[in-house]
Amino acid sequence: MIIKNFRELATNNDNRIALKILESGLLAGLPKNFIRKFVGKNQISIGKCVKLLSKFDQVFIVAFGKAADSMTSEVNSLTKISGGIVVIPKGYGSVLKTKKFEIIHAGHPIPNTKSVLAAKKIIKFLHQRKKNNLIIFLISGGGSSLVSFPDGITLDEKRAVTDMLIKCGAGIKEINCIRKHLSKIKGGRLLEHLKCDAISLVISDVIDDDMATVASGTTHFDKTTFSDAKKILKKYNLLQSVPSNVLKRIQFGIEKKIPETPKQQKIKNQIIATNKTCLNSMKKFSASFGFTNKMIYPISGDVKHVAKILAKFISKAKPNSCIIFGGEPTVKVKGNGRGGRNQELVLYILEEIQNDKHHITVASIGTDGKDGNTDACGAILNKTIDVADAKNFLARNDSYNFIKKQKGLIFTGPTHTNLMDIGILLKR
Repeated sequence: MIIKNFRELATNNDNRIALKILESGLLAGLPKNFIRKFVGKNQISIGKCVKLLSKFDQVFIVAFGKAADSMTSEVNSLTKISGGIVVIPKGYGSVLKTKKFEIIHAGHPIPNTKSVLAAKKIIKFLHQRKKNNLIIFLISGGGSSLVSFPDGITLDEKRAVTDMLIKCGAGIKEINCIRKHLSKIKGGRLLEHLKCDAISLVISDVIDDDMATVASGTTHFDKTTFSDAKKILKKYNLLQSVPSNVLKRIQFGIEKKIPETPKQQKIKNQIIATNKTCLNSMKKFSASFGFTNKMIYPISGDVKHVAKILAKFISKAKPNSCIIFGGEPTVKVKGNGRGGRNQELVLYILEEIQNDKHHITVASIGTDGKDGNTDACGAILNKTIDVADAKNFLARNDSYNFIKKQKGLIFTGPTHTNLMDIGILLKR
């Protein structure tokens, strides 16, 4: 099973069912279960766009993101690939069993020197390709930090502004808008180095599946501007906090002293899996247990607000109901504890439903296998636990240690996919 501590957590029937439903969502999100719909031995088919692989002398892969190795492994098993570059987070053991690919372990969620090295190696690799080659870009969430090439600022300055944006509660679209305007490769700029034909297959880890946002739209044109980037910094009161070179570069862009990100598409980009890939599987599987089910998508915004919305749904639901939800809330980090958005969401929901007399099970996990700054991917708890002391833990963003005491942490390790968060509410 993907959930490593399934047996330890399945202490009652509702926990067992909830975990099985989560497991079905995780399984559906593995690349091996959907890539073959698009990639065959002799062609790649994206609707009316068909790439006949026999037309190319060689086919290469450039993959980056949390699913880069698993996507590459599946494509490599389906058709003949000559080689390529694969960039995954440091600490990930690669699932690739062939030496034809160069594997780089880089920084996430904050870029590091290996992230810059990865960007430079990819650029060099693209320049070395011949006109009759094909590049298959395999892109998934996490690519924004894994492949990084700051423009007009230093890596340390890029790291600093990224950390500020993550901790202030900014959404991924907002974070990536700024990343794109501080980069030599994001927002479609990587394709300035492309010498041959190419296609991008993308796993979405963003609300509304905007391809310009996944991995900061490395192979997709950009709709945002330098002015948008400045507005975001102002919105989160970061204009006085970010490094001066960051503001200087953004201002240069506003004044048109440096070029904007590309505004026209150069190659075909296609979303091949989304959060709903997981949710649809969970909904179908939950019905087999006789639950009346409902899907809520997307959940987004501040985690406290999301918890209130979900709590209202489960409170109004009839007994024997299953509410499945997906998306990605945000957390404003004020303390120095251990925790993540899924763990906080579970606790906030439990706080909201304490007066409900029914038996309710709450669970939420990150499909990538990592929640916040912890080794857990999320949590599962029953309404029966006492959450009176949870406020103190939440105040310092220390949900992990509270849930650890309750023995409700869920562990998967790296899943080698990334389709945002999935969760479930069961009511008896």
